[in-house]
Amino acid sequence: MQAPTTTMTDGLELPRIGLGTYPMDDAQAADAVRSALDVGYRLVDTAASYGNEAGVGQGVAMSDVPRDEIVVTTKLRGDDQGYESTLRAFGESRERLGLEYVDLYLIHWPLPRLGRYVDSWQAMIQLRDDGLVNSLGVSNFTPAQIDRLVAETGVAPVVNQIELHPCFVQDELRAYDADHGVVTEAWQPLARKTDLLSDPGLREIADRHGVTPAQVVLRWHVQRGVVPIPKSGDPQRQRENLDVFGFVLSEEEMAAVADRPQARSGGDPETHEEF
Repeated sequence: MQAPTTTMTDGLELPRIGLGTYPMDDAQAADAVRSALDVGYRLVDTAASYGNEAGVGQGVAMSDVPRDEIVVTTKLRGDDQGYESTLRAFGESRERLGLEYVDLYLIHWPLPRLGRYVDSWQAMIQLRDDGLVNSLGVSNFTPAQIDRLVAETGVAPVVNQIELHPCFVQDELRAYDADHGVVTEAWQPLARKTDLLSDPGLREIADRHGVTPAQVVLRWHVQRGVVPIPKSGDPQRQRENLDVFGFVLSEEEMAAVADRPQARSGGDPETHEEF
């Protein structure tokens, strides 16, 4: 069982669901990544700030899945923004991962107060041109911030990973991404800081399809063209999270999933600072 893929604007294939690893430690990440790859995942997400890149790399190394079939994502932490510091930080991430190259490298947060994300982007373009990174993206960026990257470098991100779930649907940002050929990835896709999965209406939809509420939410993402990255270290839960391509939600069910109060639970890209 593997997820289908979507073709990014740089021509590379991105699985339509991935494995999140925050807030696992190295040992947990190694076990989770190995089991997820065995189950059928081919997209794995980590970040320098998660402190588990070594574990993610170990999980990849322990798997029998060929390296060129796995999309490994990591992210540049805020402390390391800037041209030279981005080059150095990427080298450290690559060493911790134990990989010759990284498939997808993201700026984790824009940190507009620092004003360094364009410099970081230019360094990432160099890393791509040097063959050390396959694809470049951002995380938690607004349309204006993406527009600035493109205006000053001529290179657009292929991915924007953002907080997105039925309690924070991000319709405008998702539409911007789609209009500009940017794949939207969803962190915290199951709204873990809410009681979403215990909602009776969601349970009713799940029972109708013979699936779990989490599978309904992940299917909601997939049908909206979003790539969710749910976190789980349990092999059975991993299988369930991946098994969302065998049923389809109706328009009414899609609307019902997101018919709830909307609120951000994470940081605001205009003000949040991550170091």
